[in-house]
Amino acid sequence: MSKAGERLLRSARQAAEIARGEREPAKLHIPAEFDVKAIRQSIKLSQDDFASAFGFTIHQIKDWEQCRSRPLGGNRAYLMLIRSNPHGVLEALRVIAESQDRDGQSEMAKAM
Repeated sequence: MSKAGERLLRSARQAAEIARGEREPAKLHIPAEFDVKAIRQSIKLSQDDFASAFGFTIHQIKDWEQCRSRPLGGNRAYLMLIRSNPHGVLEALRVIAESQDRDGQSEMAKAM
């Protein structure tokens, strides 16, 4: 497993610990506004490819880029991750997809 995949899996385990009340969450400022088009263009992906790669719908991407709506909740935090390390996020998603066992349960789900 790559270092990025290991870090994401470790983060998933920490998130599960926070959800169970075993760990205090870190304080993180998540901006209210994101320039989704700039994030997407910085990694040279079309709207369709960006949506597919990161698990969004094409409608979300179009609405965000045309200011008809804006990312909310966890999507804002996820976009921060994508903006800061898009290739690491893609690698982590690949590792998680490959690690699914026969029951369809991913390593992330097992960690929780």
